[in-house]
This record gives sequence, structure tokens and C-alpha cells, in this order.
Amino acid sequence: MKVKKKLFGLWTGELTSALLFAVLWIWYIKAFPHLAFYLTIFSTLYVFIFLEFILLQGSLYWFWKWKRLSQKKDSHLPSSYIQLFLFFKKVNKILLAIGLGVFIYHCIRYGLKGLAFFLGLYAFVWIEYINYYRVRLSYQSPSEIKEFFKQKGFKRSILAREIDKNQRV
Repeated sequence: MKVKKKLFGLWTGELTSALLFAVLWIWYIKAFPHLAFYLTIFSTLYVFIFLEFILLQGSLYWFWKWKRLSQKKDSHLPSSYIQLFLFFKKVNKILLAIGLGVFIYHCIRYGLKGLAFFLGLYAFVWIEYINYYRVRLSYQSPSEIKEFFKQKGFKRSILAREIDKNQRV
């Protein structure tokens, strides 16, 4: 089944990304001591852990959808599952706001040193948050890219639509 295969690829891809990023992070600290400062300061660790948290949310979401389809159920998640993602969404908003404070802290404490690295990670966190909880930003295959241009703009993400639907019920 094509949808089941796609969902499997999505959940394993997000999980693989989270694990690979963590392994690379540790490896970079050991292999490139001159980068250790940038990778171990509070501000950078904060956004990195936050990024990992969002990637794991995505992996869990796609895993549950894949599992339901594998059990010959529809892929729509039960209300209790959606409630968990609604909770994650609220936590993410708080963590994003705290990230602004972390940015200010970084600027005061370190000035421009490591700021580009911090901002790059923080932007990645925002992109992942928006991609899951607002609008779909990732279009990977040629058919998905064609679909994007046909729809003339961004569509709500699947998770955002499920949350909206669940809140109306």
C-alpha cells in the first residue's frame, strides 16, 4: 500500500534524523575541539534539544498513523492522541518564546560569538514547528512539488487539520 509505505518512511525518517543529529553532535564535539564551545554552550544546547523534541514529535505522529493503517484502521488518530499533540503544541509555543529569551541571553553573554550557529538552529526549530503545527512546508517528491504549485500556496499541515477537526468535535 502506497500510503502505508509513505507513512513508514516519514516516521522512520524523522526518527533517523533525530538520532543522526544527536550522534553527529557528539561526534563533532569530540572530532573538532575548536567547535566544542559552540556546541556546548547553554543557548545552542537549548535549541538543539528543542529541535530533537520536535523531530521526535513528528516521528511519533507518523508512527501512530502508520501503525493504525497497519492494523487495518483508518489513519485518523483518536482524540486522546490528538490531545497529546495539542499539549505538545502548547509546550512548543512556550519553548519558542523562551527561545527569544535565550537569544537575548546569548547576545549579552557571548555577543556575536556563535550567534549564527544559534540562529540557524533556532530557525530550523521554527520551520519544523510551522511544518507540523501550521502549514505544510516540506514537499519532497516531484509530484508533491507539482501539487504545491497547483494549489497556489501552502496548505494546512495534516496534523494541524487533525487538531482543528478534533477541537470542533
